[in-house]
Amino acid sequence: MTRTISLKYLNKNNRVVIKVTRRTAADIIDAILKPIDIVSDTLERKLGLFSVVIISLSAMLGSGLFVLPALVMLDLGGGVVPVAGIWLAYLIAAFTIMPAACSKGELATAMPASGGSYIYIERTFGPLIGTIAGIGLWSSSMLKSVFALIGFKAYLWVLEELLNVTIPLEISALILLALITIINILGVSRIKKVQTPIVLALVAYMLILSIWAMLTMEMNWGAAFGKDAFGTSWQDVAHSAGIVFVAYAGVTKIAAVGGEIKNPSKNIPYGIILSLIIACIFYVFLTIVMVASVAPIDYMNADGTAREDPLYVFSYAIGGSAVGVFSAVFAVTVLTATALAGIMATSRFPFAMARDNLLPAALENVHHKFKTPHLSIMGTGLAMALSITLLPVQDVVKIASGFKILIFIVINACVIVLRSSSKSHRWYNPEWKSPLYPYMQIFGIITGIILIAMMGTKAYIGGFAAIILGLAIYKTYGSGHINPDITPWETFKMMLIKPDMVEERRILAAFNAADVDGNKSLNMREFMSAISALGVDSNELSTLREYFHQADKNRDGTIDLDSFYDFIGLIDESE
Repeated sequence: MTRTISLKYLNKNNRVVIKVTRRTAADIIDAILKPIDIVSDTLERKLGLFSVVIISLSAMLGSGLFVLPALVMLDLGGGVVPVAGIWLAYLIAAFTIMPAACSKGELATAMPASGGSYIYIERTFGPLIGTIAGIGLWSSSMLKSVFALIGFKAYLWVLEELLNVTIPLEISALILLALITIINILGVSRIKKVQTPIVLALVAYMLILSIWAMLTMEMNWGAAFGKDAFGTSWQDVAHSAGIVFVAYAGVTKIAAVGGEIKNPSKNIPYGIILSLIIACIFYVFLTIVMVASVAPIDYMNADGTAREDPLYVFSYAIGGSAVGVFSAVFAVTVLTATALAGIMATSRFPFAMARDNLLPAALENVHHKFKTPHLSIMGTGLAMALSITLLPVQDVVKIASGFKILIFIVINACVIVLRSSSKSHRWYNPEWKSPLYPYMQIFGIITGIILIAMMGTKAYIGGFAAIILGLAIYKTYGSGHINPDITPWETFKMMLIKPDMVEERRILAAFNAADVDGNKSLNMREFMSAISALGVDSNELSTLREYFHQADKNRDGTIDLDSFYDFIGLIDESE
């Protein structure tokens, strides 16, 4: 006689019993047997390690150099006096991001899916946390693009002098936003390919300027390394390191094109790590030269606020008006390209969430002519317009960095949860694993929490807003449109509280999923499928046949659930 096995979850009254239905079990075992969002075989894998690094760098470099340095100088000085040790903030930020870079490299080789961090978090923690993470990712990516458009405004005034006209900067930024929104809806995706050569030109140009400065100007290296270069306390440095997180926000975006990368198990993680190291060296070197050649006070406005066009100040000091104007025009070009590519990437988060039934289906709609998620793009453009109009640049930086730190904390937690519960969720089988596990992940989580704490209320408000909005969206829409599965996070929690139940649930899920006819018994073929899902070595067929026949007590060629449990007992005894 077949017994009924129930999975017991206790509510606040300690009375709730939830039975795992056959459908739920099948979903669980389906996740065990198949990788997530298998990349289409039609994608041509043609990107090597060099291309991976270049694409990743193109997602990082831009506003982190064109707008951020002066803001960080003033922030490091406590908002009163600008100081020159900003290179240390860039270095600490990169060092803190490294665990998340390694973690995402591992996750990308286990889940070659479109959607990146959203997919990893949703599959690990379930739809509720996935909704919150999706909102946070959308917000941070959107604000990074807003940051680029704020930089566009800052450098646009140079064109006023060239054209001898008065340009309303705020309106111009909104007009540009409208144009790039329309371009994204029209699907002119080739423009994104221009971003890589533009960023390569940026790297070359900035290196030329730096070498020019070192050869022709009197360098004050002590300004960058002296005892007064790092603010008044380590809290100032930590606060500034949290702010410059936005400069590295694109380090892991290469995972989104994993299906086009040759040898992805090596090129994705090594490309992410290498590009982070290169970007860190680039940022540190350039910021040292910028403050050693031009005094930090020269990067401030007359009223003591930070200038939003530090590249112009640096270039003007080196080569005069002509070089300054050229640099400003170049900055406008790069920041426009960054915003253009950024809005498309940002709009993909609500599109992916709608695909998972966590947002209204309308956001998943693709325009019949242009083949782009037009409603998602328009919604993202509207949110960017409101941010440009209502938020000061300092708030944009802090909120965007706060969102990104929070997401990196969760990414590190994903690896810990997935590795701990991988026996019950066998789809998690990364081809590359993060070194120093779990110490590196724990370090990333702890340092991320410290940086958010040091950043103050703006970072808290941003993270809290994402949580509240995510909860509201999930409760009002997502929870009624999904079929929740047992997640690795639920397994991880159960391993801590009721470890015996984890194995019982795993066995039950394997049995129910293999029982394709629903007759509560397994024949030899179904039996082999079930034990394969449980991770039992199926190479010794003769031994497994012997086990099957021992479990088949009534000799009818099938085994029921009781006998299947007996079989597992035989396996355990043999070990």
